[in-house]
Amino acid sequence: ARNLPNKMRDFFCTINLDQEEVFRTQVVEKSLSPYFGEEFYFEIPRTFQSLSFYIYDKSVLQKDLRIGKVSIKKEDLCNYTGKENWFMLQPVDSNSEVQGKVHLELKLNELITDNGSVCQQLVVHIKECHGLPLINGQNCDPYATVSLVGPSRNDQKKTKVKKKTSNPQFNETFYFEVTRSSSYTKKSQFQVEEEDIEKLEVRVDLWNNGNLVQDIFLGEIKVPVKVLRNDSFQAWYLLQPRENGNKSSKTDDLGSLRLNICYTEDCVLPSEYYTPLRNLLLKSSDVQPISASAAYILSEVCRDKYDAVLPLVRLLLHHHKLVPFVAAVAELDLKDTQEANTIFRGNSLATRCVDEMMKIVGKHYLKVTLKPVIDEICESPKPCEIDPIKLKEGDNVEINMENLRYYVDKVFREIVRSSISCPTLMCDVFYSLRHLAAKRFPNDPHVQYSAVSSFVFLRFFAVAVVSPHTFHLRPHHPDAQTSRTLTLISKAIQTLGSWGSLSKSKLSSFKETFMCEFFKTFQEEKFTESVKKFLDDVSSTESKEPSGVSEPVHLKEGEMYKRAQGRTRIGKKNFKKRWFCLTSREFTYHKQQDKEPIFTIPIKNILAVEKLDESSFNKKNMFQVLHGEKPLYIQANNCVEASEWIEALCRVTRCNQKRLSFYHPSAFLNGSWLCCKATAESTEGCARCTADVLADTQIEIDGDRETERIYSLFTINRSKLQKLEEACGSIAVYQGPRKEPDDYSNFTIEDSVATFHTLQQIIDILEKLSESHEKYQKKRSSSAKYGSEENPIVGKVS
Repeated sequence: ARNLPNKMRDFFCTINLDQEEVFRTQVVEKSLSPYFGEEFYFEIPRTFQSLSFYIYDKSVLQKDLRIGKVSIKKEDLCNYTGKENWFMLQPVDSNSEVQGKVHLELKLNELITDNGSVCQQLVVHIKECHGLPLINGQNCDPYATVSLVGPSRNDQKKTKVKKKTSNPQFNETFYFEVTRSSSYTKKSQFQVEEEDIEKLEVRVDLWNNGNLVQDIFLGEIKVPVKVLRNDSFQAWYLLQPRENGNKSSKTDDLGSLRLNICYTEDCVLPSEYYTPLRNLLLKSSDVQPISASAAYILSEVCRDKYDAVLPLVRLLLHHHKLVPFVAAVAELDLKDTQEANTIFRGNSLATRCVDEMMKIVGKHYLKVTLKPVIDEICESPKPCEIDPIKLKEGDNVEINMENLRYYVDKVFREIVRSSISCPTLMCDVFYSLRHLAAKRFPNDPHVQYSAVSSFVFLRFFAVAVVSPHTFHLRPHHPDAQTSRTLTLISKAIQTLGSWGSLSKSKLSSFKETFMCEFFKTFQEEKFTESVKKFLDDVSSTESKEPSGVSEPVHLKEGEMYKRAQGRTRIGKKNFKKRWFCLTSREFTYHKQQDKEPIFTIPIKNILAVEKLDESSFNKKNMFQVLHGEKPLYIQANNCVEASEWIEALCRVTRCNQKRLSFYHPSAFLNGSWLCCKATAESTEGCARCTADVLADTQIEIDGDRETERIYSLFTINRSKLQKLEEACGSIAVYQGPRKEPDDYSNFTIEDSVATFHTLQQIIDILEKLSESHEKYQKKRSSSAKYGSEENPIVGKVS
C-alpha cells in the first residue's frame, strides 16, 4: 500500500469473501507505505459476491480502525487476473458491507371486492436467509422489513427478530394491495392497474436488531412487481448494497493498494465426460517424439507456460505418470543444451514441471528439514550483514561474519542430513535427470551432480530459505533485516550446493567481493564431499526407509475452537481455543502450540468427519469428528479454513474400515438430537455421510478439476492450435529449407505427421466437451428461475 492517510501507523491487511475475513497479513509497523509481500492461495468453498481487501490501523487499546478497502465484484475478477494492479482505497461505508442471500416467494392474486370490482393483491412470503455476516464476531439478530414502494406509496411491514443466527428461518407472509378499486380514484380501473404495476417494486431490507444501539443494515433486494404479472415464483436473491450510500466521502485521499490476483473458475462436469481428454494426456510420455504429445502441445500453445504446468503436473501426479513425462521433456531440453555448466538453468517445460512437483510433494520434507532452524533465525535474529556498504554504525563485520557462518553451517548441516526424508517421487525424478545428464555429457564427471543440485539446492532449498512464508515455514513475510539475513544464507546455500563451484577459479566470479571473502573460509574438502554424498542419496532409487516404524507425516495444524466433550461431570460444556494438529497417524489438540497434547484421536479410530448445522450452537463454520466416544465439535475461524480441515481429515481417514454410513447433522442437546428428535444418544444417524474424498493423503488433487482447467486452456488458445495445425500441414507438404521466419517458427515440431495427428484428436475432443458444456448450461438455465443465483462453478484465488 502507499500514501495512506494520517501519521506513521501500524497497518495490516485482511482478505475477505464478502464480509467474512479469511486471511490476515502481518502488521507492518510505523509506515505510510507498508509492504506486505504475502501470498495466499485458497479454494473458495461457497458462493460469493465480491472479494475484498481491507487496510486496518492496528490499535493496542481500542478497536482496530478500518482505513479503506478495495472490493472487486466476482464478475470483474477475470479482468484483473494474472497481473499487478494499483487500486484506489475506497471509504468503508456500512451501506455497502453486505453478504448473504434471501429466499422469497412472490405471487399476484386477483380479489373481488364487496362492490364487485376486481383488485389485485401481492403476496410476499419471506422464507429464510443464508450466510448473513457476523456482527462483532458473533451471529447477528436479524429481522426483515418488506415494503411495497411506488411514486406515491411506501407500505412497510416487519418480521419478528431471530436471535443469534446467520441463517434465520422467517416463514412469514405479508399481503399488499396492488391496485385499488375504482371508487378510490378518478381514473379508470385499467389505467390505475397499468400505472401501479409498471412503477411498483417489492423491497426487502435485512437488519441486525441493535437493542440499545442503532440497527445495522445487512443488505437489500428489489423486485419490480411488473415481472410477476399473474405468475407465482420463488427464488434465492443475493443481498445487494444500498444505492444511497455515503456519496460525500472523498475517494482520492485514502491511498492505494497493489494487488496481484489470479482467479480461476471452472464448471466441472461428471468424471466420464473427461475420459477421452484425460487418456490422451496420460499417454503423453509414450508418444514419440514427446513434442507430438498432447501435454507438450498444451505448453506450446499457452502464452505463459506456467498456466499449463500447474494442472498438467497435478494431473500426471494424480495418475502416477509424472516421472516418465519429466524424463522425456528433460531429454528434449538437453538436446539444446550445449554446455554442461548451463544444464537445467532456464525456464523450460522440464524445469518448471520439476519445480512444481517439488512444491507439491516436498512440503513436509521442507518442514522437517528447515522449519526449526528458520524459526531460530526469525525469532532470535543475529546481525549478519557483511556488505561494507550496508553496515550500520557500530556493526562489527567480523562478528556478523561469524553469525552468518553459524547460520549457514546449521542450514547446510540440516540439508545434507535430510536425504532420508526426501520423498520417493523426488528421488525418482532426480535419478532420471542424473542419468540423462551423464548420457548427454559423458566426458564431464560433475554434470550428473549439477543436474540434481540445480533443482534441489538452487530451486528448492535456497528458494525456501529466502521466502519461508511462501512454503508455509513461517506464517508471515519476515521483516527487512531478517529477509536480508535469509538472502545471504540462501546465496551461500546455492554456492555450497553447486558441485565444483568452490574451486579458486569460481571464487573470482562472485559479483560481490564480500561474498568472495566469506567463501574463502569454506574451502574445505568436507563440504564438497558432504554435497556429493547427499546428491548421491537423493538421486538413488534404493529404499531410504529406516528400519522400524516410519515417522508420521505432518498434514495440517492451526488454531480453532472446540466444545468441551463432557468427559467429566463437573466440566462446563463451553467453547475453548485450542491448537489442533493433524498427522498421518493421529489428530490432536493442545492448549498451545508446541505443548503436549491434551486429547488424541488415532486416525484409525475416526468414523466420520462432517459439517455441523449452525442451529446446534448458533455458530458458523462448525464441523464434527466422530470417533467412537462423544463427537468432537470444532469451530473454524472462517469458511475456507473449515473446508480445508474437513477435506484434510476426510482424506486421511477415507480408508478406515469402520467408517460410518449415516450421521447426525446436528448436536445431541438437552436429551435429544436436534435433527431427528431421537432421545437415545446411541441412535443411528439420520443423514447419509458425505461421499469419500478420493485423493492422495499427502497431495490434494482433483483429477477432473485439473482436466477441466486443461480443457479451458486449450479452448482459450484454440487459434494457436489451428496455427500449429497449419504449420504441420505446411511442413509436410514443403520439406525444403525455410528462408524467413514465419508465424510458427516458435513452435517445436520434430514430427509434423505425429503432431498433426495429436492435434486432430485434441480438437475433436474439445468440440465434444464444448457440446457437453453447452447442454449442461442450457439444462441449468432452463430450470433456473428469475433471481436464482445458484452457481455450479468452482473458484480459487491466489
